[in-house]
Amino acid sequence: MRIALLATCLADALFPQAAIAMVELLERLGHEVVFPAEQTCCGQMHVNTGYLAEALAVIRHHVEVFEGYGCEAIVAPSGSCVGSVRHQHAWVARRAGDEPLARRAEAVAARTYELSELLIDVLDRRDVGAYYPHRVTYHPTCHSLRVLRVGDKPLELLRNVRGLTLVELPSADTCCGFGGTFAIKNADTSTAMLGDKMACILASGAEVCTAGDSSCLMHIDGGLSRIRAAVRTVHLAQILASTEHI
Repeated sequence: MRIALLATCLADALFPQAAIAMVELLERLGHEVVFPAEQTCCGQMHVNTGYLAEALAVIRHHVEVFEGYGCEAIVAPSGSCVGSVRHQHAWVARRAGDEPLARRAEAVAARTYELSELLIDVLDRRDVGAYYPHRVTYHPTCHSLRVLRVGDKPLELLRNVRGLTLVELPSADTCCGFGGTFAIKNADTSTAMLGDKMACILASGAEVCTAGDSSCLMHIDGGLSRIRAAVRTVHLAQILASTEHI
C-alpha cells in the first residue's frame, strides 16, 4: 500500500522521532511511505482557538497537498490532528460557504488514520514484529478516545509486542490537562489535572508511559521531569517500531 505521512507540527518542530518511527514501521511491514513536502499545519490550533477564517486557508492547503498524491491512506502520529481532519475540516469549509472544498475535505478525511486505526482496521496487523522489554502503561488521549473512538486498538497492538509488560493505568480515561492552549489559558487547572495523571502513572509501576499523541506526552513528560520521576514517555509508534533484540 502507498501511504502518505502527515507528520504534524509537533513532529516537525519538536518530536521527529515519532514520525520517523512510523515510517520505519510501515516500511518494515512492506508498505511505501511518501512525504508530501508541501504540507504544513492541519489547522487544528486555529479552529480550536476560534480563528475560523484563518483556518480556512490552512485547510484548503492541506486538502490540495494530500489529495494530489494518489495514496490509498494518510497516517499521522496524532489522534488530535486526525480528529481535526475528520471532524473540523469539512465543517469549517461549509460554514464559510465553500461546499466544493467541504466535499474534497471529506474525501481526504476518509483516507486519514491514526496509527493504530491504520494498522488494525486497514492493514489487519496486530503483531507488527516489535520487541520492547519494558513495563509500559498506556494513556488514551482525549481525541483518540472521544473523537476518533479508537478504543482498545493501541492496547491490542501493545499486547502483541514481545518482551513488553503492559500494566493498567488507573483512571486511564481522565484527561492529562494539556488541551492545547487550555494548558496556557488555564494553567492552574491544567497543572492540577496533570498532577492527578502523574499520580496514576506512578501508581502503575510502569517504566514507560505511552500514548498516540506527542502533545499529551510532552505535557506529561514535563511534569514527570520536574519531580525527577524515573518514568519515561515514548510515543506508541516508537514502541511498535522497536526491535531491540536485533
